[in-house]
Amino acid sequence: MAATGAKTGGYKKVLLKLSGEALMGKDSYGINTETLARIATEVKDVVQSGVQLSIVIGGGNIFRGVKGATEGMDRASADYMGMLATCINSMALQDAFERQGVDTRVMSAIKMEQISEPYIRRRAVRHLEKGRVVIFAAGTGNPYFTTDTAASLRAMEINAEVILKGTKVDGVYDSDPRKNNGARRYRTVSYRETLDKNLQVMDATAIAMCMDNRMPIIVFDMTRPGNIGRAVNNPQDVGTIVGMGETVFA
Repeated sequence: MAATGAKTGGYKKVLLKLSGEALMGKDSYGINTETLARIATEVKDVVQSGVQLSIVIGGGNIFRGVKGATEGMDRASADYMGMLATCINSMALQDAFERQGVDTRVMSAIKMEQISEPYIRRRAVRHLEKGRVVIFAAGTGNPYFTTDTAASLRAMEINAEVILKGTKVDGVYDSDPRKNNGARRYRTVSYRETLDKNLQVMDATAIAMCMDNRMPIIVFDMTRPGNIGRAVNNPQDVGTIVGMGETVFA
């Protein structure tokens, strides 16, 4: 069973969930190479410390399926296009990691043998045991499911201890801090409150899966250099912990 909250000694097997927008940096679209290189450097440091690291990345910097559907596209077709965007991002991450000397495997939920391995749970676990970073591409391989849900599913399947959710803010707030100067940041917040107040940590399906399996989520600021390592090693000091515990404001 997964852990119920953050640990003082750090984690040894984590799944990092990144939005596609995390790769844009200061750009308005696409992939910023400087941002990509910074993430690769941080991932290298984490892996060299002995942590098994896997990643699920979105595709919103290239194409967002829900947005396409709201503009008249068939939802299933739009979602498949979004899955392809996650594959582009996954290949970019793999290239950046391997430039840093980090062995990396892309495993796709949609068969694309020329560019990735098919997702097979036991093979993914074995890659992680050998010290390789595993990037899970194409979401769950099914339309109508987000990459948040894919992150929750893969985290359960590989027996990760925690999901690290990298964002552009330093945690979860009770209201939008960009619109409300009085917004308060949670240090810890329960799954139930996250769902009841629609705090936009992850989609409802992903949160419910984590709650059912007691999988903690740490929401932290990806734009601050070094925060991936801090989230792994000192989770109490970075961002917000979503879990079974009581709600506490920072």
